[in-house]
Amino acid sequence: MAGSQRLKRMADTVQRELSELIRQELKDPRLGGLVTISAVKVSPDLGYAEVYVTVMGRELGDEQSESANKETLDVLNKASGFLRHELGRRIKTRITPRLRFHYDKTNAYGNYMFGLIAEAVKDLPPAEEKKDDE
Repeated sequence: MAGSQRLKRMADTVQRELSELIRQELKDPRLGGLVTISAVKVSPDLGYAEVYVTVMGRELGDEQSESANKETLDVLNKASGFLRHELGRRIKTRITPRLRFHYDKTNAYGNYMFGLIAEAVKDLPPAEEKKDDE
């Protein structure tokens, strides 16, 4: 149990510091939109950190945004050595995990589903309010 708390604290610290590093230090123009770290999972031996990112302003299913998201992931994965070095300087731990970036489709999928639901219910008649006869 204590190990899981340690991993959670480490994941939270990595998430906080990485988001700041990406925002302040990476100046690559291929990083389109707002890159947000949605989750970080650290391996039990602290050797790897799986970093899940979303790119705000892009929708699911659009081929251009899919390729742009892939390009964003490529930029982040290529910058992972630099980010790991800077992360190690900031968090000052004996072991700094290697970073692997993955695209998190959760927000985009939620927006897509919300759009589908809105489209489906727009043709329905408005719900009648219940009237109390008392």
